[in-house]
Amino acid sequence: MRLLLFNLVTDADDPIFGFTTRWICALAKRVEFLHVITMRMGRVDVPGNVRVYSVGKEKGYSEPRRAIEFYRVLFRILREDRIDACFSHMITIFTILAAPVLRPRSIPVVTWYAHRQVTPTLKLAHHLSDRVISSDETSYPYDRSKLTVVGQGIDTELFSPGNAPLDNPPLLLSVGRISPIKGLTMLLEAIHLLRQHGHTLHCALVGSSPDQSDAYAEEVRHKVQALNLENAVQFVGPVAHHQLTQWYRRAFAHVNCSPSDHSLDKAALEAMACGKPSLSSTLGFRETMGKWADRLIFQHGNPEDLGKKIEGLLRLTDADRQAIGVSLRESVVKGHDLEQLADRVVALLGSLREPANRTEQIAASQVRHN
Repeated sequence: MRLLLFNLVTDADDPIFGFTTRWICALAKRVEFLHVITMRMGRVDVPGNVRVYSVGKEKGYSEPRRAIEFYRVLFRILREDRIDACFSHMITIFTILAAPVLRPRSIPVVTWYAHRQVTPTLKLAHHLSDRVISSDETSYPYDRSKLTVVGQGIDTELFSPGNAPLDNPPLLLSVGRISPIKGLTMLLEAIHLLRQHGHTLHCALVGSSPDQSDAYAEEVRHKVQALNLENAVQFVGPVAHHQLTQWYRRAFAHVNCSPSDHSLDKAALEAMACGKPSLSSTLGFRETMGKWADRLIFQHGNPEDLGKKIEGLLRLTDADRQAIGVSLRESVVKGHDLEQLADRVVALLGSLREPANRTEQIAASQVRHN
């Protein structure tokens, strides 16, 4: 199969989207050649059967110029190569731009979407896609008649347990952007309550705000000061995706405070893959957490409940916490492993391409007989 991939950001060092390079590498192992059109490009680290083209956001190109670049690259690829299928990952606008060009050529389009927002762009991309895929059913908020669930795509070889000693005092970790959706002020309130109850622990916030002068980031910093947590909370800033493992391994637990109806948080699953209990208020994690869900899922917006769940983990022995971590890792490997996701995506693309192949074979046979 010769595959066309649309990708939002292709940069192995990007703190948020660095994981997409590993997706590209996994897909490349399963196809003959992979063309990647990306909105923004940084350091490219891909196999020899992959070629990456950027529409120029990293160069400051305007939206109209990026659209022109997109079509220039797309038509060049279609002119020079035979494309069997297209996978649009995290970038519905590229689905919309490309579908009118690809459909007449019988090139199926599969679009990835994992977000709780239903936008006009999503609706149109859904209509123009042959199939849509997502990490689980709760992560796709629109019509599910075209939906195929493939898991979150966690690199469980990179994110794995290690022998590094845990921090002392215990480290509570939160990985992700500093934005209102992450509910970090609630986490700070829970830490404050725990310290009032005599627990000594520290917290690391790994990630940056979309804008360093963002008002919410300032609100979080002011909250730290107001609760007298300056010595307990560390603002780490952005960390390259492949360097996150060392943070997960140092922590006794990870916390994700996104809303209950939020899509599955990738960092929470990465922490689980590293064998760490991962607390969350997102109800979609219940299946992955299995028998540990009641211990790990807390009520969104309720710092007292979160504090109790953290306290429960602190009171466990190291062996008991490790047992939870082993179980959670097994669940992530079973349902969200990157290699399995790549298998599922390529199989789906191949099945959509088969009718077109049969049509071409019939047409060729008719020509020969005539």
